Amino acid sequence: MLTLSETSFNQPAPTLLVGVDFGLPHFDAELQELGLLAESGGLKPVARLTCKRKAPDPALFVGSGKADEIKELALMHGAKEVLFDQALSPAQQRNLERHLGLPVNDRTLLILEIFAQRARSHEGKLQVELAKLQYLSTRLVRRWSHLERQTGGIGLRGGPGETQIELDRRMIGESIKRTKERLSKVKKQRNTQRRQRERRDTFNISLVGYTNAGKSTLFNALVKARAYAADQLFATLDTTTRQLYLGEAGRSVSLSDTVGFIRDLPHGLVEAFQATLQEATEADLLLHVVDAANPDFPEQMAEVQKVLAEIGADTVPQLLVFNKLDALDAERYPMHLQDSYELDGQPVPRVFVSAKSGKGLDVLRTALSGIVTTALPPVVAEIADPRDMTREYPGDPV
Repeated sequence: MLTLSETSFNQPAPTLLVGVDFGLPHFDAELQELGLLAESGGLKPVARLTCKRKAPDPALFVGSGKADEIKELALMHGAKEVLFDQALSPAQQRNLERHLGLPVNDRTLLILEIFAQRARSHEGKLQVELAKLQYLSTRLVRRWSHLERQTGGIGLRGGPGETQIELDRRMIGESIKRTKERLSKVKKQRNTQRRQRERRDTFNISLVGYTNAGKSTLFNALVKARAYAADQLFATLDTTTRQLYLGEAGRSVSLSDTVGFIRDLPHGLVEAFQATLQEATEADLLLHVVDAANPDFPEQMAEVQKVLAEIGADTVPQLLVFNKLDALDAERYPMHLQDSYELDGQPVPRVFVSAKSGKGLDVLRTALSGIVTTALPPVVAEIADPRDMTREYPGDPV
């Protein structure tokens, strides 16, 4: 069976995108985000198909008639695999592959594959490995033809033995256990680094936001770093921490760039990336970066708030940073670069910036200085060393 990971290293696989509207408010009728995800994962969308249903079909998710339509459309456009915008059950995925005669994958696996391609640090690779193992553990539903019962015992012809599916399940279970133990050690190391920063009375700020909102570009602009930034989904996975000197506050703060969020982020990824996301949980302030040029930014903000609540970071104070000011039309351009925005029924301070051009960054620095000065006792003096602005903490992933 052809998989996403196999196609991404060769030529982009022609892929048919499928979305099913169950009446949910966030349904992407144009499948734009799925298309961007597919391109980020090394696939080439060649056709798109959407349909409406009251509920998923238990066997084929879309029903036999629509499955026949998908098969014809895939054949017409030369698609080599089919990608669904929703999560499929193992049985639905298996039945669709038999019906269509093509590999079928869903949004969950696609996001996992993108994370696997982008992870660079040891911690990030462990987190993705754990999430993929947990996903695969649910896919062992007589999917392969070699899953036949083995005979047990030495020199015996009978005996129940173990089925291959049971062996696979046990091996995956052992791999999950080992990966969790290794991640636990990494978490302890991060806690040690965090305690060291707390002893230095450091104010910790974490960048959070929807993927491709410009967090890494803003991070680079603030601390003069060279963290990887690109106009694509999930360009950054590994947490990077630098010191940011705020002249008006007369002190440095710790600034961390974290992984971006997305709609329907697989729960396994949220659980696996708990160590990384802990930076947001234990921060003193969250810089919630928003793509102001995206017309769907309210829905994206809601998704970020949902994930923050899931990891226990919803009580951390926020400063909204509406990024991509340079991409706004004249009629949407703000009258003031600093105001407030109602988030979850509460007014939250907001700053408009363009991380790309630098506009509004001085306003953001002033706002941060005011927050830090209010939160921490004044210092006598702190000399701004330019080297501090690009210095990373020992042991932090880059």
